[in-house]
Amino acid sequence: MNRMKTSNLIAAILAIALLLSACGKKLNFVNSSVVPGATGNVDVKKDKNQNYVITVNVLNLAESKRLSPPKDVYVVWMETRDETAKKLGQITPSTGLLSKALKATMSATAITEPKRVFITAEDNIDVSYPGGQTVLSTQ
Repeated sequence: MNRMKTSNLIAAILAIALLLSACGKKLNFVNSSVVPGATGNVDVKKDKNQNYVITVNVLNLAESKRLSPPKDVYVVWMETRDETAKKLGQITPSTGLLSKALKATMSATAITEPKRVFITAEDNIDVSYPGGQTVLSTQ
């Protein structure tokens, strides 16, 4: 009887783990020649309304004003399956209380699943299309 309870418990744990792993995907940023020390990833999960919650996490992303040429902001974009670029928002690196490493995080919601997520350095946040230098990309 204990063996059966243990088997059922293991089966339930495996089913939950499989369900949780199927709910989202993680995309990693490819190393960049523009900001070689920058690393990061993108988590994509569906919410209860069937929208995609996109969370971008970046480490060691230099301040945009330190680029050559200097820029004012970093803008996060997603590319959809039909290759349309959609602006997700601005991301700003900063240091933490106990660390000098530059970190940046931002979240956005989209109705379509991103095929690719990328970050550009732009002269201002009001751009409608990516026109600046791509500093990080998941492909």
